[in-house]
Amino acid sequence: QVQLVESGGGLVQAGGSLRLSCAASGRTSSIYVMGWFRQAPGKTREFVAAIRWSGSDTSFADSVKGRFTISRDSAMVYLQMNSLKPEDTAVYYCAAGMYGGRTWYRDYDYWGQGTQVTVSS
Repeated sequence: QVQLVESGGGLVQAGGSLRLSCAASGRTSSIYVMGWFRQAPGKTREFVAAIRWSGSDTSFADSVKGRFTISRDSAMVYLQMNSLKPEDTAVYYCAAGMYGGRTWYRDYDYWGQGTQVTVSS
């Protein structure tokens, strides 16, 4: 079992920045990939970014490339979000995948409770 707890969401103006944090605990040594997804009202959950647990290989959705970065420090995973836009407004979820893949929600086995990010125009 892996437990994930997100923090760092909030309200920010367009053009601003936020950093989301995800604390992982439990069987972290078995994690293959950590990812961030988001879900806006009335929309399906979409992939945002991912990072391999071992190493620094990262992936990003086209919509956030050049604005968001993902990093890991021990059992913490961070999503740095810069140049935020109103369309980035969503609940952001941290997820852990134990076996493979990185951009499909079914690649992930454990999920956090989500943290709200609201970007005002």
